Amino acid sequence: MSVDPGAGGGAPPAPLEHLSEDERMLHRLGYAQELLRGWGGFSNFAISFTIISILAGCLTSYYIAIGWGGPIMATWGWLLVGGFCIIVSLAMGEIASTYPTAGGLYYWSSRLGSPAWGWFTGWFNLVGQIAVTAAIDFGAATFISSLMNLWFGYSLSKGHVFLTYTVIMILHGLINTFGVRLLAQINNISAWWHMAGVVVIVGVLIVVPDHHKSLSFVFTDTENFSGFQGHGFSNPVFWFVCGLGLLMAQYTITGYDASAHMSEETQNASRSAAIGMVMSVVVSVVFGFILLVAVTFAIPGPVSNTALKYGFAVQYIWQTAMSDKWAEFLLLIACVAQFFCGLASVTSASRMMFAFSRDRAIPGHHWWRKVSARERVPVNSIWAICFLSWALMLPTLKNPTVGYAVGTSIAVIGLYIAFVLPVILRYRKGESFERGAWHLGNKYKWIDPLAIIWIAIICILFLMPLFPDGIPGKASGNHYLLDVNWIDVNYAPLTVGGAFLFFGGWWIISAKNWFKGPIRMGSEEDLEQIEAGLSGGD
Repeated sequence: MSVDPGAGGGAPPAPLEHLSEDERMLHRLGYAQELLRGWGGFSNFAISFTIISILAGCLTSYYIAIGWGGPIMATWGWLLVGGFCIIVSLAMGEIASTYPTAGGLYYWSSRLGSPAWGWFTGWFNLVGQIAVTAAIDFGAATFISSLMNLWFGYSLSKGHVFLTYTVIMILHGLINTFGVRLLAQINNISAWWHMAGVVVIVGVLIVVPDHHKSLSFVFTDTENFSGFQGHGFSNPVFWFVCGLGLLMAQYTITGYDASAHMSEETQNASRSAAIGMVMSVVVSVVFGFILLVAVTFAIPGPVSNTALKYGFAVQYIWQTAMSDKWAEFLLLIACVAQFFCGLASVTSASRMMFAFSRDRAIPGHHWWRKVSARERVPVNSIWAICFLSWALMLPTLKNPTVGYAVGTSIAVIGLYIAFVLPVILRYRKGESFERGAWHLGNKYKWIDPLAIIWIAIICILFLMPLFPDGIPGKASGNHYLLDVNWIDVNYAPLTVGGAFLFFGGWWIISAKNWFKGPIRMGSEEDLEQIEAGLSGGD
């Protein structure tokens, strides 16, 4: 990796001298500075780090690793996924440096490929953003409901957890609408809260419990509570189960494209967005590993008791290994972090929807790309993201465990399809790729292929059924009967496949005639007039 101080073009023409380098770059990409550019490099790192949120994903989906593989998937599985996610972030960071725009991934694909590449990248990115926001906030609702249960006896019924989820989503919409000038500070606080929170939780889990599991248990024990028959690495089925167990880590380490989506609000964006993206993953891998090791050491009694608690597995560990009071204290730390995480996810997703609408890809684009003159935020996009994310979790009213697991699968697949498409295009460009201020040099030749292969593997894995009852297949004589428990089916293949068919059909029938990729908002004078009008609204 290296830095090219002269990247991004030569000296701007004289009429642009009064603009900052960030504004000049954005104008070259074709857009006016509509959003408020007040974020520093740390804030850009902080929003991706917050959305990754080791105190959200690691804890709310811990049961997936423990039940599908055991402690070995919570420790070594985390490091395996984390290492490949760093590689993916490096591949994406290089492109973000060249094109620092809120459109992020779909803009990259459009410029490096064609409008069709941008179309599919954008829609999968938007679907993934909606799904990850839903999964984050539903996980937060589970934890916050658990805390309120300990404090006030709040019911943990499906309806009450969903009510908590609804309130959280409304609060995130309100803060994103009226608290935009505080969002950077909130994300800065969140980054420190996550790091300090891990230190505190780990310290408590080391000192307070009377008993801990052995080193051998934490780093070598294998378990299988998935329902698939098979145990031990000599059994191929168990390898499949462990692959599903990677969902915990892979779901957690998502959302770092936020650094790209916030680049129009970040100073020195060509460097800051790339560095923020990569460092958010690196720091998350380190702190997440420490957290997961500590939680696994504290597992009380048989592993089955923890694994079969599903979304409440971590709460069960804390309550049983210590006491309700200690569990309340640690839950409070996690709940605040998870609230921050969902808030940041709404921010990032709304910017992506705004940018995609700015280029007329979404029906009603004039509505969704509207920016409030006072707060300079895409208000309508914020509330659209909140509503769609809320609606995606309606199936949890029927089955919270499966609904949440499927939500995480959709999030991972949608986001990582969007991640991989521009990386493929950049790799095809080879040395003709226009490098930004932060780039990989010749290292892209091995980084990009590894990123592409890894994403292909995880997308296939997470389309697989989570439970054996979700497999259509029961031999009966010469017939092959459909034996499906539709409650336990992984709906990700249906939703992701349906999305591909829908957006592909839409492209063929209509969109190819009118979606031309990124659209320049006007001449240099037009861009400055737009900016002057927004400044007048402050």
